Amino acid sequence: MLPRLLRLHPKTYSRLVQLRKEAERDGAYRVAKRLQAVVLNSEGRTSGDLAGILKAPRSKVSEWLARYQAHGVAALLEGYRSGRPPRLSESQHRRLGDLLDSGPVAYGLDSGIWTSPMIAWVIEEEFGVAYHPGHVRKLLHGLGFSVQRPRRILARADRREQDRWHRYIYPRLKKKPKPRIGR
Repeated sequence: MLPRLLRLHPKTYSRLVQLRKEAERDGAYRVAKRLQAVVLNSEGRTSGDLAGILKAPRSKVSEWLARYQAHGVAALLEGYRSGRPPRLSESQHRRLGDLLDSGPVAYGLDSGIWTSPMIAWVIEEEFGVAYHPGHVRKLLHGLGFSVQRPRRILARADRREQDRWHRYIYPRLKKKPKPRIGR
């Protein structure tokens, strides 16, 4: 099989080099790598050589070169990647935000504050969609809510009493291994 070698006009070559530098400066490193592959290929390097230089699979390098040859620079740019589609619609997001704004007591729960497992339960009850409590935090952030974590230290606790408990009472409560008898 003959190697694919692209022939570039000097202006096109310099434009691709400039685009690669801009892509690197903007943080689009994958685009920069693809542009670098086209530039190096036009200098006579094969896709096998480029795979070693760019640390990419040879099949991907060949694909980049073929896409450039067929569609130009636009084929090497990042396209829109949709990701996984959301399981709640926009109207459901708004309704969830309204439910959370009204508070857990208004929803009929005993607690005065929302917790992630409670919200996950409410989402499953209202919308029939099961979310992990860890992902609920991401949903809340997307809705503009902030997650607040409880403090580990009591605000009005006596420090001396806490210290005494940690030094004397807690060690007596801890389980200790039973002494071995008869060996």
